[in-house]
Amino acid sequence: MATILLIVHLMIAAGLVAVVLLQRSEGGGLGIGGGGSGLMSGRGQANFLTRLTAGLAAAFFVTSISLTLLARQGARPVSPLDAPISSPGSPAPKGGVLDSLEQGKQRLPSPPKSE
Repeated sequence: MATILLIVHLMIAAGLVAVVLLQRSEGGGLGIGGGGSGLMSGRGQANFLTRLTAGLAAAFFVTSISLTLLARQGARPVSPLDAPISSPGSPAPKGGVLDSLEQGKQRLPSPPKSE
C-alpha cells in the first residue's frame, strides 16, 4: 500500500512541477502561451492551469499526510525512560531506566556503621 501511494505521490509531484513550468509568468518564462488562436484562449488556458495546479497541490498534500500516517502506523512511541540501559560487557537489564535504578539501589552496599 505504501509503495503504491509513494509512486502516486511522485507522479503528482512531477505533474505539479510540469504544470507550474507551463504557466505563463509576467516575463514570459517557460509558458507556452499560444496567442488568441487555437483550441483555448490565453485566459481559458490560464484558468485551466491554475485549477490544475490547485488540484495537484491538494493531492500532493493528501498523499504526503497519508504517507506520514502509514509510516507512523507501525511505530509505537518510545519513551527514553523505557529504554534499557546497559554498560559494555554486562547483560541488558529487563526493564527501563527506572527499573535499572531500582536494581542499582538494591545492589549498593550499605554504608559502614560508626561505633
